[in-house]
Amino acid sequence: MLNLDTHIVVEGLIGGLSKRELELVEGVPVAISDIVLWEISKLVQRKRISIDIDSAAFKRFLRQATVYPITLEIARQSTALDFRSDPADEIIAATSVVENIPLLTRDKKIRRSKIVPLAK
Repeated sequence: MLNLDTHIVVEGLIGGLSKRELELVEGVPVAISDIVLWEISKLVQRKRISIDIDSAAFKRFLRQATVYPITLEIARQSTALDFRSDPADEIIAATSVVENIPLLTRDKKIRRSKIVPLAK
């Protein structure tokens, strides 16, 4: 299983994943932190992306993904990471730590972490 950050989900929906990212996600169960749904909704609201969150493709993605809620353990872990970023990225990274699921991200701050398990 792979945990996907918001940018990877968006790029996956619009066909913008790299060859390596496609290889990593192909045929593997995927997960997201529930805050990814909020981030995507905010990006749509602010017109920074044009994804139809009511589309069949988005609904299909949601049916196939495991969505992890923010638990107390994840919230606590988000404050104990070895990097600082926006709160959503910290929640996403903490979800990977707590659930022990590699995170697929392009975020350079997260990729430098020694705590967060990363997809390779």
